[in-house]
Amino acid sequence: MRAAVVINPSKPAARDIRGTLTRLSAANGWDEPLWLDTTAEDPGAGQTREALEAGADVVIAAGGDGTVRCVAEVLAGTDTPLGLIPLGTGNLLARNLGLDVTDTEGAAKVALLGEARRIDVVRSARNDGGSEQLFLVMAGLGFDASIMADTDAKLKDKVGWLAYVDAAVRNLQGKGVKAKISVDGEAVASRRVRSVMVGNCGKIQGGVEIFPGAAVDDGILDLMVVAPGKLGWFGVIAGVIGKGRSKDTSVEYFRGTSVEVSLEHEDDFQLDGDHEGKVSTLTARVDPGALLVRV
Repeated sequence: MRAAVVINPSKPAARDIRGTLTRLSAANGWDEPLWLDTTAEDPGAGQTREALEAGADVVIAAGGDGTVRCVAEVLAGTDTPLGLIPLGTGNLLARNLGLDVTDTEGAAKVALLGEARRIDVVRSARNDGGSEQLFLVMAGLGFDASIMADTDAKLKDKVGWLAYVDAAVRNLQGKGVKAKISVDGEAVASRRVRSVMVGNCGKIQGGVEIFPGAAVDDGILDLMVVAPGKLGWFGVIAGVIGKGRSKDTSVEYFRGTSVEVSLEHEDDFQLDGDHEGKVSTLTARVDPGALLVRV
């Protein structure tokens, strides 16, 4: 048995995890891991294909949610499981799977020896003619994507996810964009919004459940539409806390298996926390149980 490790070498804990996984592999009768470093030009997909060609029994993503997403894009639809060693700022997929993101050695043990569980992935396409992209946690148009675009990397290295709060405050006064939104082919909203988020699972940092009742293996997409009303962002906060049950339409939730969003002009776009430029249309569909993950 052999693990391949697609690792982001820029992460501070990357050096330590090499020794940990090598030791765990030897102690459990596994061969020396195959180490595949990500690069700015290839953040994980090419390395994962190399791992499959080498016959790896598990491909471990050691990095943040961006590294995990790139590895999963290749593994989805195969019978090779994904292992997770969370080394990023958010580590949202790991959190939603119940992994302890503060215990690197524990995560390594699970990645190497844990049970395989099937989870959903989401396949998305946008208006720029690019190829289909996969995401595991959430995609966003508008305000949340602007936060990702405007987060100070040096500040994030120093204070972690609090750097996102700094970016959020600086982007609060942005303008909305008129959007037309359909779920499962049926129109559900046509109005000016600040953000549209499509989720595959529900929790973000701090244990906040942004998509109520969402599960990574329920075969359903969760959609949140944010459109501050008379109360402004106070209404949005109340809507999130109340999980959209109030009459105020500052926050609305929808569920389905496919989503289509069309904006009157391009706005910021993010996948699993990575800013992906600007788009004016987005389609997304759930692919149930397409990915095996060690838990």
